[in-house]
Amino acid sequence: MEDILVPIGVVGMLFIGLPWLILHYSTQWKRAGSITREDEDLLDELYDTARRLDDRMNTIERIMAADNPEWAQERSIRDEPRIEDQMEDRLEGLMPEKDTARAERRR
Repeated sequence: MEDILVPIGVVGMLFIGLPWLILHYSTQWKRAGSITREDEDLLDELYDTARRLDDRMNTIERIMAADNPEWAQERSIRDEPRIEDQMEDRLEGLMPEKDTARAERRR
């Protein structure tokens, strides 16, 4: 009896289980390969928040420079790239090419 069940189980796993497993994970990879609408909305919200925080930091830096000119000189020496530029570089790879209107709106 075991001589018949083992080959039937192996054949079933080869012809049913293995193709199902391959097709299941191939569809999962295709689905995960693109950014969802919710993720895109979240990225837009985070981008706007980062831009507002960058504007606030620039305002604080202007106030600090007005109060203490030495601080402004130290700041200009170690000037970092703006957060907006950093975010655009990171988001550029995630944005689909067909959605250029949204990317132009951000600029």
